[in-house]
Amino acid sequence: MVRIVLSEQLAGFTGGERELSMEVDRYRDVVVRLLARWPKMHASLERTAVAIDGQIHQDALDAPLRADSEVFFMPRIEGG
Repeated sequence: MVRIVLSEQLAGFTGGERELSMEVDRYRDVVVRLLARWPKMHASLERTAVAIDGQIHQDALDAPLRADSEVFFMPRIEGG
């Protein structure tokens, strides 16, 4: 099962639940399942960075996941 760790901001949509497990093959499947369960999360999810197995991704939608993968959502760091 893929381990999903939500940022504090995203956990506000889940009633405080920060860790989830999912059987998914791609990052896209994670997003689809999160939005199916918590549709109001959409705008915040778009403004969130994601790390898959310790690597930060800019465009992760098609990224493959293994059964032991970890997906971390975190606030984006913006420079000026």
